[in-house]
Amino acid sequence: MVLADLGRKITNALRTLSNATIINKDVLDAMLKEICKALLEADVNIKLVKQLRENVKSVIDFDEMASGLNKRRMIQTAVFKELVKLVDPAVKVWQPTKGRPNVIMFVGLQGSGKTTTCTKLAYYYMKKGWKTCLICADTFRAGAFDQLRQNASKANIPFYGSYTEMDPVVIAHNGVERFKNDNFEIIIVDTSGRHMQEESLFEEMLQVANATLTPADVQARAFKEKVDVGAVIVTKLDGHARGGGALSAVAATQSPIIFIGTGEHIDDFEPFKVKPFVQKLLGMGDIEGLIDKVNELKLDDNEELIEKLKHGEFTLRDMYEQFHNIMKMGPFGQIMGMIPGFSSDFMTKGNEEESKTRLKKLMTIIDSMNNYELDHRDGAKVFSRQPGRIVRVARGAGVTTREVQDLLTQYTKFAAMVKKMGGIKGLFKGGVFGVEVL
Repeated sequence: MVLADLGRKITNALRTLSNATIINKDVLDAMLKEICKALLEADVNIKLVKQLRENVKSVIDFDEMASGLNKRRMIQTAVFKELVKLVDPAVKVWQPTKGRPNVIMFVGLQGSGKTTTCTKLAYYYMKKGWKTCLICADTFRAGAFDQLRQNASKANIPFYGSYTEMDPVVIAHNGVERFKNDNFEIIIVDTSGRHMQEESLFEEMLQVANATLTPADVQARAFKEKVDVGAVIVTKLDGHARGGGALSAVAATQSPIIFIGTGEHIDDFEPFKVKPFVQKLLGMGDIEGLIDKVNELKLDDNEELIEKLKHGEFTLRDMYEQFHNIMKMGPFGQIMGMIPGFSSDFMTKGNEEESKTRLKKLMTIIDSMNNYELDHRDGAKVFSRQPGRIVRVARGAGVTTREVQDLLTQYTKFAAMVKKMGGIKGLFKGGVFGVEVL
């Protein structure tokens, strides 16, 4: 099951609470059964799923619950908190120290995208102003050094490796010493991929760790038993990947996820934040991540829009302007997934280019609206009161009336989220905000 499907199934299970006339143990059991089924289909470890079920049931006592309490809200909040606990081992996340060498050794299964992720991490820190480099200590896989060299060259990242030296421990040691002498701050060592049964490769991993003077971070349980795992990077958490393995890896290593790969490109890589991850999983968007992206565009001069958002106002014209800004931000898939209402029913169809094409079509639809429709405080109601407007806009944009209605549905979701939050006060200023759970 892909991640988007997992989120959709959990969300649908939670919505059964809203449809139930009476909230009782039978309703709770039915909802938990669907959630657990979805998690198991996504490859989440069965022990973790069982624990989630027991924890939710333990905090919901129908006999003791006061009649005035919102049972639906309590259950939804309990489920949200348990999903957060699945990916949060409550361990302090490692951070590199500026001005000194930070040696990071990557370990992982064969075919997990480890070498590509090494380059993504180096590129991420390079963009932040760190002096970064890469070392290929993988002498097991044919073409490993060629791949790392090609990736590093494209990203303009210094690298080290050897076609003649076959001992990965020697390569790792020499590379680390060389880059330390040149005052590099982020030194990333790529090691051989391995399978659980390959004991010799685990021993090699331990030797590399020792030779590089105990790396500051080693990037589940089989690895943990040989070398202390400092953190986890989930390499393939895009729309076509299973999400359960990420949850299980955290429990197995008791190590935090620090980054996630969200696509194939070098900048499809972002710091991992637990609550935004679960919010996106449930189709709630990632407002905090969206704030960061918007701030990078330096749109602080758009005072009119800022004031409207602060008061919970969001028109169709505002939506058009934000679509235009979104096209600049990139990676496109990440941005759309951060917007409430778009993550589950917009971005799961097709690839990045197809999604861009759909967004351009939405902008064409808005281009066919008149000023009254664009600037009304609740543009969706204008169309619902006078359905003939939908027909006119569809004809002008060369689309079906259903496509116009779909756009209005997306607009309603985002506008409702703005209003529910009392205005996204930090959207362009990086201020404090809150997100209500479901």
